[in-house]
Amino acid sequence: TGKCYHTFRGHSAEIVCLSFNPQSTLLATGSMDTTAKLWDLEKGEEVATLNGHSAEVIALSFNTTGDRIITGSFDHTVAVWDVGTGREQNVLIKMPTNNSATGKYKLSKEAIQCPCLCVQLWNAVTGTHLATLAGHSKEVLDVCFDYAGQRIATASADGSARVYNAGTKQCIAKLEGHEDEISKVS
Repeated sequence: TGKCYHTFRGHSAEIVCLSFNPQSTLLATGSMDTTAKLWDLEKGEEVATLNGHSAEVIALSFNTTGDRIITGSFDHTVAVWDVGTGREQNVLIKMPTNNSATGKYKLSKEAIQCPCLCVQLWNAVTGTHLATLAGHSKEVLDVCFDYAGQRIATASADGSARVYNAGTKQCIAKLEGHEDEISKVS
């Protein structure tokens, strides 16, 4: 019908990313104001503000059950939040900004020199680093899991997309044909 049900207001800067939970009852928004917010879709009200990042929240996604949300920020962290409480549960990545290993996790020399050419795979519950998915010659611009959680797709500025087996962490397909960067994959 094109009818607008709710207008969500509350961020103090631009909203740059959003995601529905699997049940389509909540909407999460990430903003340049360094916060993410959870909104009740039926009531049109803010449920929680996720505070903890020191820079813009540029990516977010619910897990498959909808009880956790992961946010990524320009502060070089990825955080896991409890949807019910709005509290941060784990910081998965804390990349050092001075090319040293002073953050929560140590990074290899290769990861510090070329942090955007590969994808880092982490266990969202334990915060354990699982694998580095490499192969692109330019920055990785987007990444996603398939609905079954068995494959990971990447999109890159090198004009290719890659598909990895989530279990073996091996590249199973290199998709080429675009003349310029691929900015999104789904």
